[in-house]
Amino acid sequence: MTRGSVAPKPGEPGVRTGRAAGPGHETSRFGRLLRGGRSGRNGDPGRLMLRLFLRWVRRPLLPAVRLWRRNIQLRVVAMTLLMSLGVVALLGFVVIGQVRNGLLDAKAKAAQSQAAGGFAVARERAANLRTESGAQDGGGTSGRTATSWRSDLVEQLASGGQGAFNVVALSADAANAGNRFPRTSGSVDPSSIPQELRDAVDQGTGTYETYIQIKYNDDHEPEPGLVVGTRLNDIEEYPYELYYVFPLAQEEQSLNLVRGTLATAGLFVVVLLGAIAWLVVRQIVTPVRMAAGIAERLSAGRLQERMKVTGEDDIARLGEAFNKMAQSLQLKIQQLEELSRMQRRFVSDVSHELRTPLTTVRMAADVIHEARVDFDPVTARSAELLGDQLDRFESLLSDLLEISRFDAGAAALEAEPIDLREVVRRVIGGAEPLAERKGTRIRVVGDEQPVVAEADARRVERVLRNLVVNAVEHGEGRDVIVRMAVAGGAVAVAVRDYGVGLKPGEATRVFNRFWRADPARARTTGGTGLGLSIAVEDARLHGGWLQAWGEPGGGSQFRLTLPRTADEPLRGSPIPLEPEDSRQNRERALAEVAGPHLNGHLLASVPVQSVSDRSPLSVPPGAPVPPRTPPQGVDPTALPGNGARVVARPGNERQDSAFAQPASDREDTNRGR
Repeated sequence: MTRGSVAPKPGEPGVRTGRAAGPGHETSRFGRLLRGGRSGRNGDPGRLMLRLFLRWVRRPLLPAVRLWRRNIQLRVVAMTLLMSLGVVALLGFVVIGQVRNGLLDAKAKAAQSQAAGGFAVARERAANLRTESGAQDGGGTSGRTATSWRSDLVEQLASGGQGAFNVVALSADAANAGNRFPRTSGSVDPSSIPQELRDAVDQGTGTYETYIQIKYNDDHEPEPGLVVGTRLNDIEEYPYELYYVFPLAQEEQSLNLVRGTLATAGLFVVVLLGAIAWLVVRQIVTPVRMAAGIAERLSAGRLQERMKVTGEDDIARLGEAFNKMAQSLQLKIQQLEELSRMQRRFVSDVSHELRTPLTTVRMAADVIHEARVDFDPVTARSAELLGDQLDRFESLLSDLLEISRFDAGAAALEAEPIDLREVVRRVIGGAEPLAERKGTRIRVVGDEQPVVAEADARRVERVLRNLVVNAVEHGEGRDVIVRMAVAGGAVAVAVRDYGVGLKPGEATRVFNRFWRADPARARTTGGTGLGLSIAVEDARLHGGWLQAWGEPGGGSQFRLTLPRTADEPLRGSPIPLEPEDSRQNRERALAEVAGPHLNGHLLASVPVQSVSDRSPLSVPPGAPVPPRTPPQGVDPTALPGNGARVVARPGNERQDSAFAQPASDREDTNRGR
């Protein structure tokens, strides 16, 4: 079923009231936990501890989150800092990578050149020594020469680069490794040479290199380095491995220097960009904040506020346009206020000035009306019409005077503790003759307990009389139910009828002055058109609400909610605005009972009411019972009914037999209060 219009915020036509979230608006359990909401069962200590922990974590963050959401300058500067930091970090990684690659490439080229020279010297010395030994003893070598030759070679090669590189000689033949121990310079640990590099050197004939962690046999800390090695033959033609080890400490120091310089420069750039962003955003945000503050003061009624304009840029143009708009609004508001004062004064003056001639005309009309029996039928009927229209004119004049008092702020509230049951009885007693003519029965529900509130009895009686009379006039002869309830700090009286109801959108306009459902038709029935407008003002004067609900063909309900004490604010109403026997509630209940068997085809009608054997205030056993009054002591905030709406009637719904009537007749009975 489609939703209709929303009734005015209590006492203020045209303002929408909020609706409670339905199943589609339910949040996740985790979201409720983050907001400190209720989840799980109350007896679960684990969930309770989790909720308390999340609340404890969330509480210190709330001020920061609130500041982040409210300060656009902070958000812009923070985003600028984050993006600048990302860009600087990316550029730093790229620059450091390029510098590192350049240093390593230069070091690798220099190491290869140095190692190639050393390998050539080792080959040349081995060849020369073999030649000399062969000439002396017929090709043999002394044991001392074979044992000390590698040590002498390592010392000779390492002497050319003290501190720049070290030399390591390892035996390639495992069978002869016991007689030929590793030879190193600079206390380099032979285990620094990785096994993968030794395997590559042992299997190949070229030069191989790799990056290693240089270990030392003394207290020297390990350091990164570059090793270059190849396979050679000693003076006895046994293979051995010769390695040049180049420390990279200097290159690492250079890279650290570049890294520190880039970090310092990057941090300075980020801070500088943040300061620049702060200043730039401040120049833009400050006029916006000024405009927002001035707009708030303008909305508070300080119409003389203006922005300070300096310069000729876009912000200055914005300030000039804002000031022109404020000036125009001030002039328009002053004109409207003056016009409103003139209109109120005109209505008040005219109403008072019409009192005297109206009294004279009333006296003359009464004389003519009393003598109508002596007139011919046409003249007698004219005298009766004159009396009826004078009654209507007097009622309209009284309503205009009352409206002028409200507009001038001269209406005074004479509040005293009253029992609304007595007021309802007087109202029903005055409406009984009209109800008998219409064939309507007025029933009262909820009068078992006192309904006491501090209110102006005259004004409350006027509001209820208007609601009851309207319900009888537009109820099409069906029952009118008056419900009373009290709960917490509020009392409420609801008047329910089962007549033509309200169309979508009419609940927002029914409280307007001189409003009619069909403005094309002349006002020949009903009151002056000011009754509900005065009723809303009376409810507002009490600090209460007057709200409307209705559906086409399903009747309507008007609810008056008042605080129990004069200065107590309302938080809810003890009576739901939408009655339980509305079409939507009945369809929902029927769907819950029948489930999928109805296949979406539900009956939409109000309860059928008998028109015979009606008493004004009695409730027959077979009559449909309206919603029961909530128990006393219930908090109004926990009760429904803070909103008002009109429910549209779908075109494919079936009508109850009690509502079967021609379309033309129903169109002519549209409500105009």
